[in-house]
Amino acid sequence: MYPEQIVAPMRQELVGAGFEELRTSEQVDGVLTKDNGTVLVVVNSVCGCAAGTARPGVRLALDKADKKPALLTTVFAGNDAEATARARSYFAPYPPSSPAMALFKDGKLVHFIERHHIEGRSAEMIADNLLMAFDQYC
Repeated sequence: MYPEQIVAPMRQELVGAGFEELRTSEQVDGVLTKDNGTVLVVVNSVCGCAAGTARPGVRLALDKADKKPALLTTVFAGNDAEATARARSYFAPYPPSSPAMALFKDGKLVHFIERHHIEGRSAEMIADNLLMAFDQYC
């Protein structure tokens, strides 16, 4: 696990944008087993090469979006291991990836952005990917 003083600013970057942290498997189940409309789950990460554009990308998408998910949630890979493992169990058939972004509609995974779709891409490119999914599913 990473020291909390290292991850706290990365957590706050999403919480400050309206994301609810899911820190236990029960919290993840409580969100993803209900018919909550559209739910975005961001697997947050310390990784600078990908997470450094993932968080700004998702925030940019939300700033630009006409249609947005009803619920914004996040788990933190490397710190909230139980919650992250549970969230990843809902991402099948995709393998574990962090950072990552999963969009659910009525309890079903409808869009997934893996690390390799984030790494090497700008925040604007990530935002564009999310905006297309928001337009289609939200």
